[in-house]
Amino acid sequence: MKNILITGGAGFIGSHLATELLHRGYRVRVLDNLTPQVHGTSQRRPNYLDDDVELRIGDVRDPDAVRDALDGIDGVFHYAAAVGVGQSMYELEHYTSTNNVGTTVLLEALAKQPVEKLVVASSMSLYGEGLYHDDSGATVAARRERDQLARRDWEPHGPDGGSLKPAPTPETKLPDLSSVYALSKFDQERLCLMVGEAYGIPTTALRFFNVYGPYQALSNPYTGVLAIFASRCLNDSPPLIFEDGEQRRDFVSVRDIARASRLAYESRRANGQVFNIGSGHAYTIREIARKIAAATGKPGLEPEITGRYRVGDIRHCFADISRAREALGYEPEVTLDDGLADMAAWLATAQAVDRVAEASAELVSRGLTL
Repeated sequence: MKNILITGGAGFIGSHLATELLHRGYRVRVLDNLTPQVHGTSQRRPNYLDDDVELRIGDVRDPDAVRDALDGIDGVFHYAAAVGVGQSMYELEHYTSTNNVGTTVLLEALAKQPVEKLVVASSMSLYGEGLYHDDSGATVAARRERDQLARRDWEPHGPDGGSLKPAPTPETKLPDLSSVYALSKFDQERLCLMVGEAYGIPTTALRFFNVYGPYQALSNPYTGVLAIFASRCLNDSPPLIFEDGEQRRDFVSVRDIARASRLAYESRRANGQVFNIGSGHAYTIREIARKIAAATGKPGLEPEITGRYRVGDIRHCFADISRAREALGYEPEVTLDDGLADMAAWLATAQAVDRVAEASAELVSRGLTL
């Protein structure tokens, strides 16, 4: 039996990964600080965390806690991170400390206590805008400038001002970092790959797209958009959508994410590589809002289109997963409808405090919503 450490393993993705690994015969230890924004103020072990998981409460920025957690460990999944584009733009120190410094503390410990494999959770946010095709069929990168968004001109344009068609984004696209969160995730990824190579620790980075599913923190207004929409619907409030709702994203079930994570750990071909992990499908945010309203039993709850823009947001980005298919044998197994049904079954037993209005007011007060 291999002994695995998951940093941030009491959270949404980490807890599903822990269950996946246990079912495959691994022993699992978790290091998690049970941050109040995700877990509330009780500091209690989450009831969804498998009983066979060894939970150590501690911060990844604490060298002693990290060193102790690594004792007897064969492999590490580094999934501890502060998450959220909007909040990262005003809690700069918190995001940089948790994500960047936390990663360096872990890596310093691993340099002294090497393991057989390190897998780090990265993010699609580092791409900024996804790739596009212009009218000639050429592949181009794009960026929306602030003055364009102030005119409520939402779609990116080509260099000549022409229209662009969104295309799947492969791992070869250069990063275009548009938020502090994106920058910190890119740093986590590169630090792990760089130090892993230097110290002979096989390392893989997984760029997750929009993850959803049971156990997502419904009362955290900076979590995944599906959970935010679900929280609104459970409180009989319409989902709030920035821009016009036609922006497109790739939504992937957390169960597929957990399986892809295990496959990356077990694959030698993954060593030193970066992989997109998504569903390979694109959906508009407006479409997603209506689906989650139906899944929560509120099919008549139409989303509210704000016509406003949040600094750090991008227009379209969805995954090209061909590299993960070929190297990892990864194939998404959970359709969006099945995944939403899975999430809805859990939502029927969950409680959500809707803090979206509070978070939105914070962004407006700081000039981060136009």
